[in-house]
Amino acid sequence: MKHLSAFLDKLVKVIDGKSIYLFLDYDGTLAPIVDKPEEAFLPKETRELLINLAKDCNCKIAIISGRTINDVKGRVKIKNIIYAGNHGLEIEGPKIKFRARIHPKFLTMFNSIKDSLAKKLSGIKGVFVEDKGLTLSLHYRLVNKKHVSDVKTIFHETVITYLAGDRIRVKSGKMIFEIRPPIDWDKGKAVLWLLSRQQFVNKNKNVLPIYIGDDITDEDAFCAIRNKGLTVFVGSPKESCAEYYLKSTQDVAKLLGRILDHYNSDKQCRN
Repeated sequence: MKHLSAFLDKLVKVIDGKSIYLFLDYDGTLAPIVDKPEEAFLPKETRELLINLAKDCNCKIAIISGRTINDVKGRVKIKNIIYAGNHGLEIEGPKIKFRARIHPKFLTMFNSIKDSLAKKLSGIKGVFVEDKGLTLSLHYRLVNKKHVSDVKTIFHETVITYLAGDRIRVKSGKMIFEIRPPIDWDKGKAVLWLLSRQQFVNKNKNVLPIYIGDDITDEDAFCAIRNKGLTVFVGSPKESCAEYYLKSTQDVAKLLGRILDHYNSDKQCRN
């Protein structure tokens, strides 16, 4: 991967005269990673940048998060943008309202897995299971390092029969395991679906997708649009489908500011 800061001038040229579709992860991309998910707040400066970008007709914005849609909407609090929760299993925005159809039997099974995990992990401090309606998340960021292997063992022993029967899908992230329905849908599929809708609205005029994310779950989106737009990983360089990287959420905010400055400058040039 190449650090994006060295290619910002190139980026400005790439987006010049085009509409862009900004796909942004929330935790670790817009909001800094914290020990407790409920404490991950969007910085005021970043929100202002997003508000101003959303006002520009050349910029469409979608927040693509593993959080529930109500959770991420309540944290971002910006109108007229797209919100995708549970990795795209639920999507809302102007003229869009989508929720994946999950068979009631799967939801019953999820509840059984949740209860089993809660019981088996009750003796380990710092671990908790989050019920997100369509998915389950096991968080272990606050677990003492000497107990992390125990958490992983208990988790895998609990879900292995469900996995073997293809009744669930499991994804790992930053100190988290996620249990999802066994359907072929992820952040990548959600991004391609939203992009296709926007291209139709724009009458197939060129729409440049830009996806920025920091976690393993974002790799599906990086791979989906790698040859269609700009992909940016947030964090230390590693093996990824993303073409570029930025080191921190502060760098992401700087990038958003650079894009906004370009559009503002372009308007002045046309006036």
